[in-house]
Amino acid sequence: MSTVPLLRATGLRRSFRIGSRSIEVLRGIDLEVTAGEAVFLCGASGAGKTTLLYTLAGLERPEAGEVFFEETSVYGIGGARLASLRNRRMGFVFQSYFLLPELTALENVLVPAMIGRREARGRAESLLDRVGLADRLHHLPAELSGGEQQRVAIARALINDPSVLFADEPTGNLDSHTGESIIELLLGLGRADQCTLIVVTHDADLARRGDRILRIEDGALAA
Repeated sequence: MSTVPLLRATGLRRSFRIGSRSIEVLRGIDLEVTAGEAVFLCGASGAGKTTLLYTLAGLERPEAGEVFFEETSVYGIGGARLASLRNRRMGFVFQSYFLLPELTALENVLVPAMIGRREARGRAESLLDRVGLADRLHHLPAELSGGEQQRVAIARALINDPSVLFADEPTGNLDSHTGESIIELLLGLGRADQCTLIVVTHDADLARRGDRILRIEDGALAA
């Protein structure tokens, strides 16, 4: 495992206005994530873990601070280059699966590759096989269980062979047994592909399966 940080954040600050009040969600967060790590972000609801994940992933610009991906400033490269970086080097898995209902499992997995104009049908079929859905390639999302839909979403996140996969409460809509299998799948695929994982979860038992836990309390990393 390399000791050079894949992701580095310095002084991240983010707040939201609710009526006349300003709520600080991130309060000067510094962190580093090494290539190949499986890092779990934990904390109470509203602690700032999802906002931190989105900020690290280039989805929510901080009010102050910097995020560096392989020492390139994520928010300093312009919108088009950032979109290309996210498509080529990052994968995303969310609590809601965000599958396109009119597309089959295989077609959903291929969407990020099509955005990047890559021919990837063979890889998509291989990924669906690896997540246990070799016999579901041509099923629509409505024909799949919640766990199966999340497996499709994981395969989709990996289609462009990303360096880092961000997952926001990937087990939140699943029962405990299915959720456990999804976390084991993410960890197994990440280690096999040497893909860094950054996972938001409220489940401390699941988080202990990773390499490191970062606990967020009131917008700051707990000591």
